[in-house]
Amino acid sequence: MLDYIIIIFYLSVVLLVGLWSGKGMKTLQEFSVSHRSYGSMVIFATLSASFIGGGFSIGNAEKVFRFGIVNIVALWGFSLKEILVAKFIAPKMDNFPNAISAGDIMEQGYGKLAKVVTGFFSVFLCAGIVGAQVGAMGLIFNVFLGIEPVWGILIGCGIVIAYSTVGGMRAVVLTDVIQFYVLAIGLPAALVFGIVKLGGFSAIKAAVPAGHFSVPSEALTISAFISLFLTFLLGETLVPPYVQRLFIGKNAAHTARGTMLSGIFSIPFFAITGAIGLVALTLDPKLDPNLAMPYVIRTVLPAGVRGIVIAGVISIVMSSADSFLNGAATGCINDIVKPLRKNPLSERQELLLAKLTNCFVGVFAIIFAIKIRSILDILIYAYNFWAPVILVPLAAVFLGVRVTKAGFLTGIVAGAAGVLIWNGLLRSPMGVNGLVIGVFCNLIAFTLTNKLCLSNAEAKR
Repeated sequence: MLDYIIIIFYLSVVLLVGLWSGKGMKTLQEFSVSHRSYGSMVIFATLSASFIGGGFSIGNAEKVFRFGIVNIVALWGFSLKEILVAKFIAPKMDNFPNAISAGDIMEQGYGKLAKVVTGFFSVFLCAGIVGAQVGAMGLIFNVFLGIEPVWGILIGCGIVIAYSTVGGMRAVVLTDVIQFYVLAIGLPAALVFGIVKLGGFSAIKAAVPAGHFSVPSEALTISAFISLFLTFLLGETLVPPYVQRLFIGKNAAHTARGTMLSGIFSIPFFAITGAIGLVALTLDPKLDPNLAMPYVIRTVLPAGVRGIVIAGVISIVMSSADSFLNGAATGCINDIVKPLRKNPLSERQELLLAKLTNCFVGVFAIIFAIKIRSILDILIYAYNFWAPVILVPLAAVFLGVRVTKAGFLTGIVAGAAGVLIWNGLLRSPMGVNGLVIGVFCNLIAFTLTNKLCLSNAEAKR
């Protein structure tokens, strides 16, 4: 009963804070990037809460249960990505004072068509990642509270959709800060209790197959491991919600510092969530791997502490879902609807459409989640809607590279073709994900076309 009281109280606080934060919001810019005055610690908390979703926690525990610590090391590709963004891209944010989306950046480099294309892929990517969180939410409510997954999804997603729709980015940031501190305490606590219950890490090492501590492992060859590492390195680089976080800081220095802290924090955090999978494997080798983290929390923690940790797990899912919902709504209205309309929308109309889109994407994500069961597999599938097409030309603009429209067009064609041919026709040879191939195809085509067009332009002068 105590656990239920704690969870209900927590969900109520998150909902009320989120709804309250929407007071006075009048424009799409406020909905998308709030008031652009957050310091480095807030950026650190909201970024961390956003990326530590169901895939990087429950999904990580599942994969480590199945394949071992090789999945933790692969996830550090994401950590490296955060550090690289903090080092090379975040310091340049003062160059884009009026941007509120990835599409705005693309428009500066390649024009209106690029903005619309970016908006299209933004919506699909964000819906897919929200779908991963939806699936995790149904699992959490079912395992911990005995609620049918559908009802768990409706309750959890209903809360997220409500406050993210009413409060926009301000609600997302405020609730992310709350959620970050709960999950940053809760999951390490679950791991510590689990290790103590088993009699120390030596007991885990003795019980778990030796191959689970190998990198690469029997389950993941060298080529497949490198592919997975690169998938996590490239897959979420400069995705819409993270780009929006780059716009909300007081200045570029705060943004860079917050992003760097988030990248460093992710390294031990991924190790913690993965190690929970090893605890679950030691407790019950016949357990359904998808239930690894919930099983540990339910089994090793005392009442009260268990309620706080369950709230932390719910936080993981909610904090990621709200960010990608906001990213989808912003991408749809700012990058697709506005550029394609002949007559401009009023500020009130833009805001209303963004809120409606926020709700619609939540429903779409539920459908997406039903199609693919593994949470982490949903993330990898969703990445294919972004990195091979958008990442290279977007990064080029951020880094101040001289670009051309022709380079953008040939790059996206090459990237999309690379993914489709490698994954669809060739069936991912050597276990290498088509996303990686697509990104490199885009990079080669983009670079060569840019160089040719710029050389021709110079020759004509």
